[in-house]
Amino acid sequence: MLALSYLAMIGFTVIGSFWLEVFLKVGVLARLKQAMAAIAPVAFLFIAWDAYAIRSGHWRFDKAQILGIYGPFCIPLEEYLFFLVVPLAAIMTIEAVRIVKKDWRIYK
Repeated sequence: MLALSYLAMIGFTVIGSFWLEVFLKVGVLARLKQAMAAIAPVAFLFIAWDAYAIRSGHWRFDKAQILGIYGPFCIPLEEYLFFLVVPLAAIMTIEAVRIVKKDWRIYK
């Protein structure tokens, strides 16, 4: 059961923010290509950093708390999901605030 820890955290992130898509109709999933275009460059940098840190011995993942499925650069599947799900959840949250607080602007 401990092997599902990281995946559970990602699942809670999904539950905590993806409901905004359904109930507030934030429209982020309708613009998924646009969101991924914004997320991908940053995710690439963090994945490169992870790969370097793992290879150098500065960073590791507790094998008891992950599924044991690894992608390129010996990075666990959960870490790749993290770099996609968390930014997507953040974008959904920002869009939800913009819907609820019509006078709130992120640009000046």
